[in-house]
Amino acid sequence: MLRLEKLPMELLILLVQRHGELVSRDDIAGCLWGKDVFLDVDHSINTAVRKIRVALRDDPEKPRFIETIVGKGYRFAATVTCNNGNPNPQVQPPPAPVLSELAVLSTQKRFFSIRLWVLLVVAAILAVGAGLWFRRTEYFWRDPIAAARFQTVTEFEGVEQAAAVSRDGQFVAFLSDRDGQMDVWVTQVGSGRFHNLTHGSQAELVNPSVRTLGFSPDGSQVTFWVRKKDASGEGDISIWAVPTLGGQPMPYLEGAAEFDWSHDGSQLAYHTAGPGDPLFVVDGDRQAKARPIFTAPAGIHAHFPSWSPDDRFIYFVQGALPDKLDIWRISPSGGNPERITSHSAQVSHPVFLDRHTLMYLVGDPEGTGAWIYSMDVERRIPHRLSSGLERYKSLAASADGRRLVVTLASPMNTLWRSQIADSPAQASAPARISLTTGRGFSPRLGPNFFLYVSATSTSESIWKLVDGAATELWNGQEAQVFGGPAVAPDGNHIAFSVRQRGQTFLYVMQADGANARVATDALDLQGVPAWAPDGQSVTSAANDHGVTHLFRVPIDGRPPTAFVQEYSVDPTWAPDGRFLVYSGADIGTSYPVKAVTADAAVYPLPALTLTRGARHLAFLRGGRELVFLRGDIRHKNLWSMDVGTGAERQLTYFPPDFDIRDFDISANSPEVVLERVQEHSEVVLVDLHRP
Repeated sequence: MLRLEKLPMELLILLVQRHGELVSRDDIAGCLWGKDVFLDVDHSINTAVRKIRVALRDDPEKPRFIETIVGKGYRFAATVTCNNGNPNPQVQPPPAPVLSELAVLSTQKRFFSIRLWVLLVVAAILAVGAGLWFRRTEYFWRDPIAAARFQTVTEFEGVEQAAAVSRDGQFVAFLSDRDGQMDVWVTQVGSGRFHNLTHGSQAELVNPSVRTLGFSPDGSQVTFWVRKKDASGEGDISIWAVPTLGGQPMPYLEGAAEFDWSHDGSQLAYHTAGPGDPLFVVDGDRQAKARPIFTAPAGIHAHFPSWSPDDRFIYFVQGALPDKLDIWRISPSGGNPERITSHSAQVSHPVFLDRHTLMYLVGDPEGTGAWIYSMDVERRIPHRLSSGLERYKSLAASADGRRLVVTLASPMNTLWRSQIADSPAQASAPARISLTTGRGFSPRLGPNFFLYVSATSTSESIWKLVDGAATELWNGQEAQVFGGPAVAPDGNHIAFSVRQRGQTFLYVMQADGANARVATDALDLQGVPAWAPDGQSVTSAANDHGVTHLFRVPIDGRPPTAFVQEYSVDPTWAPDGRFLVYSGADIGTSYPVKAVTADAAVYPLPALTLTRGARHLAFLRGGRELVFLRGDIRHKNLWSMDVGTGAERQLTYFPPDFDIRDFDISANSPEVVLERVQEHSEVVLVDLHRP
């Protein structure tokens, strides 16, 4: 009895209807999805063909039914016989469910009675319908944390993050600023005692884009990601280790950004911080040299490597940072990776409870945290386990899948004003801006006003603040305003990017909120939009066939056109329009700032490499100075660079606990508006009820 999901069944029907003919992959995509599809159809076609072969017990090496024509498409090779016994291909085929059943069974048994055929057809329809219903609803699926016991491990003031648990579930490690600076801490479960393992010896330990903490397979060492202070390039990142019971930190895996041991301890998977995060697998020797089994395309990252419980696959998170990511898997011997999830969001921290049950985090639209998700890796139907009121920052599991450790955060975004200082002695403390809307982010300065974005649980809105009075300019249900609003050079118009119901839109409206309209819905927009100096177009990055680069979007309704061809995001125009600066692709934790002229020729900007984090750029003093954020991933200050000489100077001197996520600066005055992120978090132990 044939049991297939909807998509494989539709593909089988298509191949049978054109039996004996080559059906190209383009024809398949057009028939099943339409001509204008923007999905990963190659992966979907491969999966559908594999499921058909499983259902038909068809050997791809010696196919009886589905032949693969390498580089071209597929052919249904078996004889198709209608119920009158005539193999004439001109005979009108029966309905799709009947055809699918007959196409398979008629090659084996040709002489059933009409009554038996009717019974089989009815049974097949019922079986396929029931199978589709069960697969769609996963009737037998159960929430793995429904009966779990949650226990708070830490109740410190300040920040705890990046929690990890030893394979036996007896020790928990985490990062904390309990002693003033960020350090690696450890506790034995149930002891109530906490030990600082690094005592301020490491300059930078925080990187939310990777799994920064772990344990050696025997639990005797706590491993941690470390980046040298103020360094850049691949060589500044390594994995270090410190004895779990205390001792001197030592290098563990030099040049690596993340790693994971196979469950049997015989193989080590790790990736470096080079372009595309090359993934390596070695046989137990941490010093062994090897060729990468996979390297992501330019501008794409591949983080969080995790072995499956049977060690057949390495699961990892791949995509564009920070929020265009999904989980993939690859064989330890290499090959083409297979996509497992389709969130295209801030996906992180995949772990396994057993060989079927995958758990991971998916960021919420506001970017303040993440929910816990779970899926059966064979059925691949995602289930959100947490309510969305929580904000999870990390997720780890013991080897037997009976114990989880998570960090639960309570972030707060506030807006502040500050003044540019020529020296630390002249620096004044930032002043908080009072908002009637509560939370605010992505501030932008205009002439005699400033804009910001506010969010509720169901919508985001753009507000305008003038002389302390706030006015709502735009509101969108189930919408996320990303990248921040952009004020036109004349101050009379505003552009902003919105993600709503799986699609992105570039809006333009007047500065008082009137006449809001969509300038384009034809691009998969990314990052910050920027007005061209003439006010007639908006420059924005968009994902174009897997590569993020800049486009010009005319505001008069004409179609967008490509501007910069290489990886480019977060543009900012010089006030005089002579050139535009933008951020290049991340490599490790740093990225270059580049520039082009108005006709896309390379502009000779002094060399500038910045650390991942807030990427917004702005101009000061009529365009002579470029303003940016410099420092650690977690803590930065505003700096400027003379675009002619390359001379740099520090503009702000914020205390270590003043974490900036975004900013804007007045072009001709010393005023700066800032978005500050303050976070309280704690480590929570989750003991799962397992039968």
